Amino acid sequence: MIKTLCTLLMAMITLGSYGQSKTESIIPAPLSVQHMDGNFIFNANTSFSIRVKDAAPVQFFRDYLRAHTQIHVLKMMPKEKNATQIIFTDAETANMAEEGYELTIAPKTITVRAKKAGLFYAIQTLIQLFPGQNATSAVLPCTKIVDRPRFGYRGLMLDVSRHFFTVDEIKGLLDLMAAYKLNRFHWHLTDDQGWRIEIKSFPKLTSVGAWRVPRKDFYGADAPQPGELATDGGFYTQEQVKDVVRYAAARNIQVLPEIDVPGHFMAAIAAYPELSVTKNPDTKVNPGSSFAKWFATGGFEMYVDNTLNPTDEKVYQFLDQVFEEVAALFPYEYIHIGGDECYKGFWEKDAGVKDFMQKKGIKDMHGLQVYFTKRISEIVRSKHKKAIGWDEIDDGALGDGVAIMNRFGEKGALDQAKRKVNLVMAPGGNGLYFDYAQSASEMEPINHGGNDPVWKTYAYGVDYAKMAPEDKSYIQGVQACIWTEGMSSMRKVQYMLLPRMLALAEIGWTELSNKDHGRFADQAMPEHLARFDRLGLNYRIPTAFNYTDTTLVGQEFKFTLKPPIPGSKIFYTLNNRFPSEADHEYTEPITVRLLENKRTVLKTIVVAPSGKRSVVTRTVMLNPAMKKAVSASRPNSGLAYRMVGPSSLKIDTGITDMALEKFRSVKNASLTLEGLIKIAEDGYYEFSTSTKATEISIDGLRLFDSEKPYPRFDKADPVYLEKGYHKFKIVHSSFTGKSEPIIWSRYGDKKQLLESVNVYH
Repeated sequence: MIKTLCTLLMAMITLGSYGQSKTESIIPAPLSVQHMDGNFIFNANTSFSIRVKDAAPVQFFRDYLRAHTQIHVLKMMPKEKNATQIIFTDAETANMAEEGYELTIAPKTITVRAKKAGLFYAIQTLIQLFPGQNATSAVLPCTKIVDRPRFGYRGLMLDVSRHFFTVDEIKGLLDLMAAYKLNRFHWHLTDDQGWRIEIKSFPKLTSVGAWRVPRKDFYGADAPQPGELATDGGFYTQEQVKDVVRYAAARNIQVLPEIDVPGHFMAAIAAYPELSVTKNPDTKVNPGSSFAKWFATGGFEMYVDNTLNPTDEKVYQFLDQVFEEVAALFPYEYIHIGGDECYKGFWEKDAGVKDFMQKKGIKDMHGLQVYFTKRISEIVRSKHKKAIGWDEIDDGALGDGVAIMNRFGEKGALDQAKRKVNLVMAPGGNGLYFDYAQSASEMEPINHGGNDPVWKTYAYGVDYAKMAPEDKSYIQGVQACIWTEGMSSMRKVQYMLLPRMLALAEIGWTELSNKDHGRFADQAMPEHLARFDRLGLNYRIPTAFNYTDTTLVGQEFKFTLKPPIPGSKIFYTLNNRFPSEADHEYTEPITVRLLENKRTVLKTIVVAPSGKRSVVTRTVMLNPAMKKAVSASRPNSGLAYRMVGPSSLKIDTGITDMALEKFRSVKNASLTLEGLIKIAEDGYYEFSTSTKATEISIDGLRLFDSEKPYPRFDKADPVYLEKGYHKFKIVHSSFTGKSEPIIWSRYGDKKQLLESVNVYH
């Protein structure tokens, strides 16, 4: 559902929130807010006084009022003596931050003092202060707001290669960004799954590279089959690109295009196979099928060559022309050159590449990518632009204004800033990859993995405590990324984006001293989610708890809940069944008392006024009796084992440690380990393993069974153990020679490997 910014702002006025919007509900939170007595009446008698050199933002606001409300501000002078007016002025703003503003609401006059960008953002703040009244008038609380952004770069990336989105859908996303003061749209235009921008010099980039065989589900899709037609895709003409850039500029958003090189180039290679070292004419645009093997220890192996040939001058001539046309379309000073996940295996096998490296004195494959990156940076600079790329382009000696978009986080950022490299922070491990799940619940829709709830995004501080103060100035800002492998529609994008985008807006704009998660989560976010609900945006409904799956131990439990959206309701069960509107409605705190060795499960669901539902939360409550320790006089280290080989006639017994080194050559067997485990102190303990076909038991109680359905949403319970020795048993029914690590922890503590020093016989 695509809506223009005007429609979004209209909804904020006419639909509003429950009761008068408070300044505490402004997102992102302003630099300073001073409350004053009285109200300003905004109605048909309100006039505009325009005293700015560039009145485009004011005209934008006037056009919105004329088209979408009954408050038609047509005259620039008051219609009557006691009429209210809004003064837009850029006087005394020479020392004001480019995007800063002052907004003063007095009983008779609203004064907006700002330059062009700041003027636009003052209007966004003004709109957020409109209460939930009809569109003929509005009562605004008198207040003075002084505001400016913490960072100049506040970005959002959309990957349109994995799935194509129309121009109208892109504009709808830009509207949403503008309403929350985000000012950089990173447009990921090319990748293995589609080339999305018209390059007139190379028409096959779009006639071939923009299309692939259709697949319903991206993850695990089948590869293109002989005879299948490539009918899924699309691309943006250069006129459409110009239209998007103009639309963004009118909303103070600059567009950063990305042409990802030298890897992630399969769509272009499908069109022009000669650009790769393998020159495979059968290369196809990838439809979401697997074409690489990723190793648990790090690294990957490509089955299909998706990388440019860095030794071929024709490749650089090709890229020179591509960047020539791209640079002409985008006014922004930077072009993103990608550089991530460049597989070098096909380079290593190519005799021509080896000969080139020897002639150039290039020692290794990393050095070859460094050579390529420098050549591309020179091409970009020749177009009067600067290059920015992912961490992998960093060779430790970047120059000529090349910037890094950091996706690896603190370790790289500390070194990069120390070397005076300009940085945009977009680390996936800090809640900024919006293709990750928004909770650990199995009910979350298909996603890349991970678990990045909105509070994790909000908690990211952008710079780091270990970073020297003088180095922090090299952090230009922050960005979140929407990789769309699992997002084939804008409704799915909205679900993964909202409400996390609200947190992104605040970490990019709001000073650290003004960040307050309590205010954000309890006061501000509910009002904005209510607006999204009325707009029909497909946002994720927050759950009744910050977590979706947890275990609590004790005798008595009390839960006090707050509906996360005005008008929403919470329903719950206490019998482990999924709740619905037919179950208990939460109206007062829930109290649960448990007898010893009893267990119960609280499950909750939130239903918004629109009928949308949250995922279900699961809270296990336990009151287990303590398992008493067994007597053990000076036991020996290690566990007794019994192994039954592929043939049941082959049985081996003995003693082993937890490393299981002596069984490395075993291919398929049943391995049972028995003995004692030493518990250092009384407490609740958890045990698990990622290995399939494994059972873990203590004192005869089975704690973990990987063959039993124990997903994240329905995991095993902790056990209450007395200090001392306890009987311990592990059964690997399908052992394959690996170390089979067992994970354990005292409940609530950090998980760790079970070591040999902890087990005895």
